[in-house]
Amino acid sequence: MHSFDALIVGAGPTGLMLANQLARRGIRATIIDRHAGPAEQTRAIGVHARTLEIYAKLGVDARALELGEIMQAGNIWAGGRPKVRIPLGAMGEGISPFPFVLMLGQDDNERLLGEKLRASGVTIQWHTELVSLEQKADHVEVSLRGPDGAIRVVAARYVAGCDGGRSAVRDLNGIGFPGAPYEHVFFVADTEAAGTMVAGEMNIYMWRDGFHLYFPMRGKDRWRVIGILPEALRAKEGVVFDDVVPHLRGEGGGYIEFRSCAWFSTYRIHHRVTERFRDRRCFLLGDAAHVHSPVGAQGMNTGLQDAYNLAWKLALVVSGRAGDALLDSYEAERLPVAQRLLETTDRAFRLVVSKNWLGSLFRTRVLPNVAAFAMSREPVRRAAFRALSQTDIAYHRSPLSQALGRLPKGAPQPGDRFPWMHLRFRPDGPREDLFQRLDDTRFNLLVFGQSVSAAEINVPDDLLSVHAIAHESGNAAELARVSIEAPTFYLLRPDGHVGLAGTGLRLITVRRWLESAHLSL
Repeated sequence: MHSFDALIVGAGPTGLMLANQLARRGIRATIIDRHAGPAEQTRAIGVHARTLEIYAKLGVDARALELGEIMQAGNIWAGGRPKVRIPLGAMGEGISPFPFVLMLGQDDNERLLGEKLRASGVTIQWHTELVSLEQKADHVEVSLRGPDGAIRVVAARYVAGCDGGRSAVRDLNGIGFPGAPYEHVFFVADTEAAGTMVAGEMNIYMWRDGFHLYFPMRGKDRWRVIGILPEALRAKEGVVFDDVVPHLRGEGGGYIEFRSCAWFSTYRIHHRVTERFRDRRCFLLGDAAHVHSPVGAQGMNTGLQDAYNLAWKLALVVSGRAGDALLDSYEAERLPVAQRLLETTDRAFRLVVSKNWLGSLFRTRVLPNVAAFAMSREPVRRAAFRALSQTDIAYHRSPLSQALGRLPKGAPQPGDRFPWMHLRFRPDGPREDLFQRLDDTRFNLLVFGQSVSAAEINVPDDLLSVHAIAHESGNAAELARVSIEAPTFYLLRPDGHVGLAGTGLRLITVRRWLESAHLSL
C-alpha cells in the first residue's frame, strides 16, 4: 500500500493553492482530480487584493497581472441609460500593494497555479476518482479509481477535500451540507461585443426583473456576460445564447452588437455551508465547504484563503514541528468566515433580485443613487474595499489570537491581517515593503521601540524570524498611520495574521504562545 503525507482531492484553484503552499514548505502532496484535465470555461472571474498578496508570496502575481485585466471602474445602467460611474482602479490605495480588483477567470487562475505546481515537481493525477475512504487512528485508507478503471488502495496521513459542491470527501464522511438553491436560473457567456459598454470597465445593467453584468476580459471587445435568464426562457429546453441576445439588447438600450460567443452555459446557484470543516484527518475547503451567491465575487477567493490558512498548519504537523491539535484552529477560524459570507451575500443577493415592485424600484432608481453618494465618501470607499478584497477578515475569537495588555484603538489586534507598510529595518537602510520582507514560511516577530535578538528568544530560526524596527521619523509616520505606538510587539503567523500582540515584550511569552499553539520547540 502506497503511503502519502497528504492527499488533495480536486485540482481546481483551491486544491492547486494547497498543493503549492505545501510544496514550498517541503511537503509533497498527492493531488488527484476525477476530470480529464483543467477546466476550459469557468464562472469565477474576480481576483481580490488578498488573493494577489498570497500570489505574490508564491511568485505568480506578475503572471496573474499579465493574464488579467484591472477593473478601473464600475458603471450602473438603468432603462438603457448610464446612471453612475464608480472609480475602482485604486480604491484600496495604501491598504494593499494591489488596490484593485483583477478580472481573471478561474481557468487562468488554474493555469498559473498549475504551472507553478509543475515547476515544483508535483504532477496532477487526472481522471482519478475517490471511491471510498476509511479513517483510522493514524491515517486514512483511501480507494482510488484510475484512468484504466482499476482500483488501488492508498494510505494518507491527511485528506483535503477540494472537490467542489458535490464533494466525495464530504459525502463519504457523512458531513451535512445544509442550504438550498436559489430559484433563479443564471447564464454566463464569453463574447466578443461592442455597444454602450464602457471599455475596460465593469458595466451593470439593472432591469425590472434582475440585472446583467459585463466584465472586461483580456483582448479587444472581449466581455464575459453574466445575468439572470429571462423568465420567458426558464422553462425552455436547450436555451442558447441567441435566445438571450434580444433581451440583452433591449435592456442595454439597443446599442449592443454581439459578434461571437465562445461559450454559453446556464446554471443554478446554491447557498450552503458545511456543518464541519474538519472530521479527524479529513478537511473540507472551497466549494466543498461553502457555496453562495456571486455577489462580490467572493467564492474562489474564499477557497484560496481556506487553503492558505490550512497549509502552514498542516505542513508544521506533517513535518513534526507541531501537534495535531493545531489543525483544530482551521475550522475554528474558517467556518465563521464562511457563515458570515453566506449571510451577507445572501441578504444582498435577495435584495437585488427581489421580484416585487419595491425590488424593481430599488434596482433601477434607488441603488444607483445610493451607490454614487456612498462611494463618493473616502471612508465608505475604503471600508467597501476592505470587505470586498477580504483584507478585513480577522480571527479575533481564534484560540491562536492573544493580547497582552491594551493596544491603542485602531491598532492591529490579535487575529487581524497585519497592515501593509513601508519601513526602514535599519536607521541607515532603505525603506522596504513589509510584505516582501516577511517570510511566510515562518512566524515573524515585529518589535517596535524595543531591542531583542533571535538568540534571546531561543526559537529555531527556521521557525521564527525576528525584526527589530528602527526608530526614525519615516517609520514613526508609517506606524502612526496604522495607530501602532512604541513600545509594542506583534507575533505574526505565517499567513500574516496577528497571533500575539502586546506592549512590553517578555521573551518567555513568545515561547509560551508558540507552545500553546502546539508548536514543538
